[in-house]
Amino acid sequence: MREIAPAEETQAGGGRRRPKKTALMYAVDLLARQEQSSAKLREKLRRKGYEEEETEAAIARLIEKHYLNDADACARQFAFLYEESRSSVRQITRKLLQRGFPSDLVKSCIPEDTYEREKEAAHRVLALKFKPSADPRKMMASLYQKGFESSVCRAAVEDYAQADD
Repeated sequence: MREIAPAEETQAGGGRRRPKKTALMYAVDLLARQEQSSAKLREKLRRKGYEEEETEAAIARLIEKHYLNDADACARQFAFLYEESRSSVRQITRKLLQRGFPSDLVKSCIPEDTYEREKEAAHRVLALKFKPSADPRKMMASLYQKGFESSVCRAAVEDYAQADD
């Protein structure tokens, strides 16, 4: 009977599987599916059981080959969420922090003046959830819970309620 090499895994039925992927191969597979921050990629590799040394070598190689760039990825993801979503800047920031991007990098993506964009996003949120004749306090509370600044909440609710007139 042939002995199985340590790099090979066996299936429950005794059949053979392909050799276990290296950390670099697994990282490339993850990046092919979705853009990742280096911190989140590192976390996923460690959770999968790769040693720290192999994980760090894989991340260094991906950075060297320009497959992994936190600054570019953060800027792209921020721009997409900022332009295409109803989320407040605060929600977008929180989401990118959860994805493993450093706080200073996320903050550098925020434009100087976000008031008009925030007001438009808040208006879209209201249109999906409320009729213009709804209780303004409920509309304000809903927007505030979604991370919009109080001045944006007030202006969006006033504009939305006037659309009913």
